[in-house]
Amino acid sequence: MPGITREEVAHLARLARLELKPEELDHLAGQLDDIIGAVARVSEVADQDVPPTSHPLPLTNVMRADEVRPSLTPEQALSGAPAQEQQRFKVPQILGEE
Repeated sequence: MPGITREEVAHLARLARLELKPEELDHLAGQLDDIIGAVARVSEVADQDVPPTSHPLPLTNVMRADEVRPSLTPEQALSGAPAQEQQRFKVPQILGEE
């Protein structure tokens, strides 16, 4: 497998808007080549009977059920607001949008 070249690292750096010194290009070329080699070795080991996983242990979401419960009315929630508009908190505009 051909290694990643210094020119390819320079191209990736330009795409990522990174300014790298010549010695950094050489150093990163070696590191990226090692990473690509490690990923290739893992791909060789993975077989069709091994399911892809994102975590070694099975995980489940432990969020509570989404149930409607009594809560504040809009008037109660906005009662302490310094400014409100159309049953919403009114805040100063921070972006140039309308």
